[in-house]
Amino acid sequence: MAQTGAPADLPESYDGPASAVAALVNDSVITTFDVQQRMQMMLISAGGRITQQMLPQLQQRALRDLVEERLKLQEAKEFDLKPEDGEVDAELRNMAAQSGMLLEDFTKALESEGVSVSALRSQITSQIVWPRLVQGRYGKRVRVNDDEVEATFERMHADATQEQFLISEICIPVPSPDQAQTYYEGGLQLLEQMRKGVPFAVVAQQFSACTTAAAGGDMGWIRSGELPPELDEAVRQLPPGAVTNPIPSEGAFMILAVRDKRAAVQQGEKSWTLAYASTPVSTGRAAARMALEKLKTAEACAGGRTLRQDLGADVGVAVIENVTLGSVDERFRPTIENLSRSELSEIVEADDNFHVLYACEVDEGLGIPSRSAIEDRLYSRQLERIAQQYLRDVERKSTVDIRLANPGAPGQQPAPPAPNG
Repeated sequence: MAQTGAPADLPESYDGPASAVAALVNDSVITTFDVQQRMQMMLISAGGRITQQMLPQLQQRALRDLVEERLKLQEAKEFDLKPEDGEVDAELRNMAAQSGMLLEDFTKALESEGVSVSALRSQITSQIVWPRLVQGRYGKRVRVNDDEVEATFERMHADATQEQFLISEICIPVPSPDQAQTYYEGGLQLLEQMRKGVPFAVVAQQFSACTTAAAGGDMGWIRSGELPPELDEAVRQLPPGAVTNPIPSEGAFMILAVRDKRAAVQQGEKSWTLAYASTPVSTGRAAARMALEKLKTAEACAGGRTLRQDLGADVGVAVIENVTLGSVDERFRPTIENLSRSELSEIVEADDNFHVLYACEVDEGLGIPSRSAIEDRLYSRQLERIAQQYLRDVERKSTVDIRLANPGAPGQQPAPPAPNG
């Protein structure tokens, strides 16, 4: 972990021994006790499945997490951003409930393991405010290009008849290109621990920077073509149970585990998401056509209540999802059957009304996510990259002085022992 800026003097507010200082982040002190606390939380969450050989890496990760946490909290303070009243407590109660405990019992259990709840509160606070800060500052700047969504959709559609992969991931962000070799070697060390029997999910929980870390790196079933090309190519070549070497991708090293493979999906029943508009026959066919044909440019797929343009006082609009041919009136089936995405149907006259249909989405029955879901995923991926770059920028303008120069080395504050179990 590199030192940023000139070595810093200890702040006047700190009255402990200099030997207990693990790092300085601007005017904030991270002590060796803070590092021990974070390591103990990591060991507890790993259920004791951390080998003695992994403790130096665990200590380095704990210190890195604490540095980033302080940077995030300090940056959030600059923008006067903090959790809502009771929000941190609510998250603590949720964590307690997941462990089958009341908050009071959960607190006592942590303290019995040598973990202060105040350390956990600080971690939760940073997890709440940082995504909001990134979203607030940069969310509107993220633009997912329609061509990118369409290209991803078409690639997934083309690959839908190929295998699918059950994937887990470990993300190791690389702060700068000159540190790439160091972080690559760190990734190889994680692989070595897995070869010695440490589960991939445990390593992911403790060392991955992806949002999937909390779930042990689980990405679920991924269709061929859904991952970036360099990752997609790697998983195609691996048998179930295999793990990739660290692969450079989008400013990070990625380690992927192929937990399982399954055959190509069998095409199911085709379905449509339709925007629908109708007007009474008394409107007259010419007037009805002028009104109903506006549906194509009214952006009705967003929900029907926020139309871009008014279709007329006597025109009703709705969005109908998961429409199959078998679920609709047979008079409309020929019209829907050949309707492609972004296509407006001919006018259908039925029950004293003129009707028109616009295809928002067409699901071929291959289980491919909708374009809106793909867009959300691409947006989240871009925003996560921005968040990583933002944090690096915050660190560059800060003074970060690492005093625990070689975590886990002789002479340093000892790491906590791995709990039994």
